Amino acid sequence: MKVGGREMRAVEWSEDGIRHIDQRALPERVAIATARSVEDAARAIETMAVRGAPLIGVFAAYALALAAKRGEPLDAAAERLLRTRPTAVNLARGLDAVRGAADAASALAAARAYDDAGVAAAAAIGRHGLALFRHGTRVLTHCNAGWLAVQDWGTALAPVYLAAREGLAPFVIVGETRPRLQGARLTTWELREEGIAHALIADGAAAHLIQRGAVDLVLTGADRIAANGDAANKIGTYGRALAARAHAIPFYVAAPLTTIDRACATGDAIPIEERDAEEVLTAEGADAGGVVTRVRLAPEGTRALNPAFDVTPAHLIAGIVTEVGIVPATVAGIAEAFRRTKD
Repeated sequence: MKVGGREMRAVEWSEDGIRHIDQRALPERVAIATARSVEDAARAIETMAVRGAPLIGVFAAYALALAAKRGEPLDAAAERLLRTRPTAVNLARGLDAVRGAADAASALAAARAYDDAGVAAAAAIGRHGLALFRHGTRVLTHCNAGWLAVQDWGTALAPVYLAAREGLAPFVIVGETRPRLQGARLTTWELREEGIAHALIADGAAAHLIQRGAVDLVLTGADRIAANGDAANKIGTYGRALAARAHAIPFYVAAPLTTIDRACATGDAIPIEERDAEEVLTAEGADAGGVVTRVRLAPEGTRALNPAFDVTPAHLIAGIVTEVGIVPATVAGIAEAFRRTKD
């Protein structure tokens, strides 16, 4: 995707280590960081310098290749990376793609192949998701499911990018996504760079806009999808699905097959990450002079709960947009999606 008119990737291998956009610095500036060790990579994931379920998988794959290059045990490196974030299943997928490598060269080749496969899947999600758009479609999204989260294309934003390039003039309604504001900070930045019309809303405004007929489609990503179609995504997604169902607005989830965990029977079994309470109690932003600062929102001593994800039940999901097509959010639909990969 484009930054300042030129192509840029969220994560890429270099001889010095794994170069990546430090997403914590956006939108004020584009900062490029380099993870030179497995611990650097693990900390980048934990602090959300690198985030987005599929991108974490790619980053972790390259981190294992880095461990192999440094002559470190891959199993120990994989265990450290696996502890960083529990909800996104793509992390384990990326590690599995590399951890059996015989040497550094094969580890890097496996990581690059996993990266390439993820890019191809995201592009295919865009093509299949394009069927959901008409000219001027007003799509509500949540969190960031663009190329900062899914290498080169995104999931929920991939069809938006293609719709814009096809001249369909989509309009994106971006939920701010408290408490880390991935929608406000990241999705709006991506859309601005691509020249796509959009508007930012407070999270609490989504149901109102759906009720008033200002939304044609709700489209989000996912961090893990259970075998029955239940989908975990950024906290607040479930509420959008409920509002969409109440007002007969289609709610779709866009995700590659690597996000589907067939060993997880239902959403009840998906682990939900609980993050630091300070993310809820404080907020970060740039002041009038462009200096980034953090301010307190609640009185000292206030307790906060900070679940990072929620689970949308399958019956609220109109379909899952995958690289093999749009499939029902059901056991049979998911099984069909995997069957298509073998055809």
